[in-house]
Amino acid sequence: MSLKLDDSWEKYLNHHINSNEFKNLLSFIKKEYNNHICYPKKQLIFSALNNCPLNKIKLVILGQDPYHNPNQASGYAFSVLDEKIPPSLTNIFIEIENDLNVKKDRNGDLSVWANQGVLMLNSTLTVRKNKPGSHKNKGWEKFTDEIIKLISLKKNNIVFMLWGNYAKNKIGLIDNKKHLILTSGHPSPLSANRGLWFGNKHFSKANNFLKKNHIDKIDW
Repeated sequence: MSLKLDDSWEKYLNHHINSNEFKNLLSFIKKEYNNHICYPKKQLIFSALNNCPLNKIKLVILGQDPYHNPNQASGYAFSVLDEKIPPSLTNIFIEIENDLNVKKDRNGDLSVWANQGVLMLNSTLTVRKNKPGSHKNKGWEKFTDEIIKLISLKKNNIVFMLWGNYAKNKIGLIDNKKHLILTSGHPSPLSANRGLWFGNKHFSKANNFLKKNHIDKIDW
């Protein structure tokens, strides 16, 4: 199975991409896509990385698993192909509007953020239809951990947004002396309704940090 990864990533991740572990992962993914309906579409698996090259990254949002329902997974964490906005993304938009006092007509496509240097990276990049977590612990996590470590090592003054316990477990991969790490509960209704999401003000905190370091802020 051939998947094209942007050169800015591939040259630093070559050692992992050429490992037996990663080759075994690709073999598993190929069988899954041949035998089952899987998401996102093959050509979208690396969307987050290919549309946010390493040299352009300002901010990283970590997700867990792609959406597992039809017409949703886009290759970006939290973003959807469908115009119907899922609950977690709805809560993200509510927090942005409350935090920054902005109102916008929005759809679920967050690629406009990627174009500004926001890497929306899921820990696992593929999933079988209607089977959340079905591609967990097959090798994607080690690959995406390598990406987080690479960003931490090679870049300065990156904002990392870690939402929920799964994302917070990645803190150890990030140098907090070089980067801003923002943590809160997950934007899912379960967490948000318990007071763990709303009011975190991550979006203004991120832009204030970028401005302080003479980096163009994100137009959320």
